[in-house]
Amino acid sequence: MSLDPTLVSDLQAVLRDVPDFPKPGIVFKDITPMLADHRLFGRVVTAMSAPFRGQHITKVVGVESRGFLLGAPIALALEAGFVPARKPGKLPHKRIVERYSLEYGADGVEMHEDAILKDERILVVDDVLATGGTADATGRLVTRLGGQIVGYSFLITLDFLEGAKRLGPDKVTSVLTF
Repeated sequence: MSLDPTLVSDLQAVLRDVPDFPKPGIVFKDITPMLADHRLFGRVVTAMSAPFRGQHITKVVGVESRGFLLGAPIALALEAGFVPARKPGKLPHKRIVERYSLEYGADGVEMHEDAILKDERILVVDDVLATGGTADATGRLVTRLGGQIVGYSFLITLDFLEGAKRLGPDKVTSVLTF
């Protein structure tokens, strides 16, 4: 993917590492300074949506919660609908759930059962790709509902955790890689 040559350095200048959040040993990538800068945020939306222009994306699925912040404007940029993928118990209508394992337990992700129609072309969006567990579970939900995963778009990929291997490296794009 061809990026705005200054985008990576501009992002690196504003993103914050927060050690030991949300628990000891984790270094959290705080994207809120990027969100606060409307020009930089717009450039990120453009960069994250660019590889999928012309691919007839019908829905963008944003993964809770920062995936909502990135996914909704990406959906608008791609002239697609937006679907939230949420933690269990957060959606008000009939929903389906996909469970997945974490190194410290289990979790799940849900979507409304009518959110995706058969053969719709889907882009899954989130802020960070780590091990790929949540994105993979989201992709399985999309498939169960009859959608076709066109790709996954992330702001940041943590390469050392090899999440792209789990999702299919040819389907994963990201603006920054650590």
